[in-house]
Amino acid sequence: MTFQAVPMTVEQATAILKWTYPPPYDFYNMETSEEAYAELLDGSYQAVIDQAQLVGFFCTGRSAQVPPGRSLHLYPDDYLDIGLGRQPKLTGQGTGFTFCSFVLDTAKSQTSLPLRLTVATFNERAIHLYEQLGFRRQSTFSTAHSTFLIMTQFHA
Repeated sequence: MTFQAVPMTVEQATAILKWTYPPPYDFYNMETSEEAYAELLDGSYQAVIDQAQLVGFFCTGRSAQVPPGRSLHLYPDDYLDIGLGRQPKLTGQGTGFTFCSFVLDTAKSQTSLPLRLTVATFNERAIHLYEQLGFRRQSTFSTAHSTFLIMTQFHA
């Protein structure tokens, strides 16, 4: 796999908004709306391609935060928040470590801050992967839709 991070295009955003995950991961399905396009194209998102094929994306900063966590003051400014998504047909195939390592290395090259991410607690597959990548559990909070886990990683 030869991943590249590139600025998000309208075509890539359209493809991502059409991705459909199976239950229980359908929690991550996005609605196609002007707001969704605006967020994906606001400059905080990058598409990840492999041999010209869209395989995932990631975002940094406020876009990677779950808004109710902000009102609970769970996102101090001493971390770079990162969020990521993978093409649904590529999940669960044992390639997540390589994909996530690329995303994390790319994010680390852009900051001196330690990384932080937020994941739904039901997503045990992702939590296990993040722990393998050096993330540690920090705190949890709940919304009407899910309970979330905030995890942090320091630069090695």
